[in-house]
Amino acid sequence: MSQALVTANFPLPSVVGSLDAYISAVHRIPVLTAEEEQALSRDFLEEANLAAAKKLVMSHLRFVVHVARGYNGYGLQLADLIQEGNIGLMKAVKRFDPDQGVRLVSFAVHWIRAEMHEFILKNWRIVKVATTKAQRKLFFNLRKSKKRLGWMNAEEVRTVAKDLGVPEATVREMESRLSGRDIGFEAPADADDDAKPAPAAFLIDDGADPYENVSDADYADNQLESLSDALSHLDERSRKIIQRRWLDDDKATLQDLADEYGVSAERIRQVEANAMKKMRGLFATA
Repeated sequence: MSQALVTANFPLPSVVGSLDAYISAVHRIPVLTAEEEQALSRDFLEEANLAAAKKLVMSHLRFVVHVARGYNGYGLQLADLIQEGNIGLMKAVKRFDPDQGVRLVSFAVHWIRAEMHEFILKNWRIVKVATTKAQRKLFFNLRKSKKRLGWMNAEEVRTVAKDLGVPEATVREMESRLSGRDIGFEAPADADDDAKPAPAAFLIDDGADPYENVSDADYADNQLESLSDALSHLDERSRKIIQRRWLDDDKATLQDLADEYGVSAERIRQVEANAMKKMRGLFATA
């Protein structure tokens, strides 16, 4: 029997509405004995009895709530975690083999947590914090491995890395990621003028005509090429003076260059003026 058929004929228990009412309701559902669980599991496995599967799921909904509460620290709605856990529970019921000699709850916990983990990793941050197997392992274990608030010291990093079987560098990287905070994409409406710009402010505006974008980029490239060519036609001293006065990040003053070359500031100004005149002439003929 396909999972699609199970889902279609066996509706997922809804957590929509009052969460407290839902939790109260699932705790009133009787817990199955081992014999009842075995009988229902065989009925579903051998006869495809969806009513038996429904009883198995309903009797374990309280356990899903219990597991979901363990992930409260990730900033996601408890109702969403429960809903994802319920999906995992349904998958577990479908795959449960009563002949393995274990209770359904022991088998289902892995499926329930797998669905919750996947949901958390997809929704906790826009920029994913856990991509490799080692990082995923750290994501769900680092908080409870830390013995105090704040950044871990070197000894704690070594201990966590050894306990979880991951490199120390991976522990430090994950701690840094988890300690970060998401930034709003757009500035809040009440942000003052001195506030740091939101990420949206750094995006390139592609709203202009594509032809104008290409034209502007081409013009900028030509200007840089012309500037480089003009500088190459200057003598070494003039080129260095123009570079130091106008192109370097830490621009030099006339007096700085006068002291360096052992001449007057007026002489540096004259050299600069002559170099600029020559460069303008080269730009005009380019």
